[in-house]
Amino acid sequence: MKHLSDFFWFCSGAHTGTLKKYPTEHNKYVGIGATIFFTALFAALSGGYAMYFVFAGTDLAVLSAVLFGLIWGLAIFNMDRYIVSGISKSGSGFKQFLQATPRIVLAVLIGIVISRPLELRIFDKEIRQQLKTTYLKDQRIRIDTLKNTFELKYKTEMQKTADLKNEKDSLEKDINRSRFILNQEVFGDKTNQTSGITGYGTYAKQKESVLLKKEQRLETVRQEIAKLDTFFQNRKLHEGLLDQKMYSAQQLDSLAKVAGFADRNRALGRLTYKEDGTRDADNWLAVSFIAFLFILFECLPVIVKLMSNKGPYDVALQNMEDTAVYQSGKTREKDYSVIDGVHETRVSRSLEQQKQRFAENPSPDSEKYDWD
Repeated sequence: MKHLSDFFWFCSGAHTGTLKKYPTEHNKYVGIGATIFFTALFAALSGGYAMYFVFAGTDLAVLSAVLFGLIWGLAIFNMDRYIVSGISKSGSGFKQFLQATPRIVLAVLIGIVISRPLELRIFDKEIRQQLKTTYLKDQRIRIDTLKNTFELKYKTEMQKTADLKNEKDSLEKDINRSRFILNQEVFGDKTNQTSGITGYGTYAKQKESVLLKKEQRLETVRQEIAKLDTFFQNRKLHEGLLDQKMYSAQQLDSLAKVAGFADRNRALGRLTYKEDGTRDADNWLAVSFIAFLFILFECLPVIVKLMSNKGPYDVALQNMEDTAVYQSGKTREKDYSVIDGVHETRVSRSLEQQKQRFAENPSPDSEKYDWD
């Protein structure tokens, strides 16, 4: 436990030599250090998980995730340790709050950053299902767009095909009716369209001639429709329209498995909305509270430091700093005094040298003073 306490004291940024003198402060700084350590641990897991999806599907995925996770966790650890250790308890509560405000803002940003990848992991199952729905919808939209573009491009040919099909349907109905009337004419059934004379006579031959012309036209229409269908089939094959198919369940599973960080993040955002575009309160609250939890967890060391009373360790640390500042000032005064004394000595010695030279040789050249 001693080694563990020492480690958490180090994590809290406390001066362990001074802290050991005040047992009442030990638990407080163990708690602060443990909070900083676990925040860095969550940050490492979060960063590593995010980097894993960046390199998903490659041989470097695991190595990159571990390496980046360690670097990111150490960076967050160092930043949190600096934030907490930089808050001084010597000032008033308001001054401490102002001092901690930039650090709290930074802690909030860090909490948001480290919470998102972990949210992606927590809602992994729901995100995969949302990705499948999104991919299926996007594929349907893509196919519909290609079809609309194709129909717009060959609008004239498609209109011609539609007219020919309408004509074909009309001819088929007309031929069936004409055959029925021809049979009535041959068998002598009297109607407003038949003569009532039994046998293959003049009227029957006329109706048969009209029927043959309609059948010939029907065959011509069918051939033209077949040519246009072949043309459309070739154009669809050339433009890749026939290659577009709806994803199978196996394909959707594969796509959701290799989805990148951006796709998964977008899918998590879509989970907070219903199909009609309104907010899904349940999912939104679940995602938001997880983010709030990590933000609170990141801010907790700063909050604990602000809420804690000014203890003997804080007083001793402030005294050490004041003493160090005072000693530094005295050292500066001593250095100033030494420099002044040395300078005065050098001036006095130079004056004595010049006086001696002037006494030995009182010539005009002696006015040229040599201060070296």
